[in-house]
Amino acid sequence: MTNDDNQKRIGPDVKMGKDVRISAFVNLYGCTIGDETKIGSFVEVQKNAVIGKRCKIQSHTFVCEGVTIEDEVMVGHGVMFINDRDPWAVNPDGSLKTEADWNCIPTTVKKRASIGSNATILCGVTIGEGALIGAGAVVTRDVPLHTVVTGNPARILRKRT
Repeated sequence: MTNDDNQKRIGPDVKMGKDVRISAFVNLYGCTIGDETKIGSFVEVQKNAVIGKRCKIQSHTFVCEGVTIEDEVMVGHGVMFINDRDPWAVNPDGSLKTEADWNCIPTTVKKRASIGSNATILCGVTIGEGALIGAGAVVTRDVPLHTVVTGNPARILRKRT
């Protein structure tokens, strides 16, 4: 094992495609990564997340459980996906929440979409094929295909050509 390999945390349950390129300081567990995808430094991909073929996931991005990223998607630096609309640390009785107390809400990013740096993608949305999410946008609802959205909350700016 090389020094670079020691700087990656890749769980034995990760399904990895061919020719995947993973930078140092990455944490992957229980997820699926498609052929020829590139994963940048300081990225975490949680269990039950799926990343398609020929994607580019740039540094400091968090892909949580329940996120599906289809083929040829570009995810910029520091993008955050959210999978819980109403998070709590504890139950009403004060006991710590466990997985049994939680409902993961799925999110889908369709083929060839692009997500700008520092965007936040709330759960339960679908980002349409070929859509562009502007840097820093907060996506709170579905984005139509081939559409550019920006702002907080993200609003349609124009069609993408």
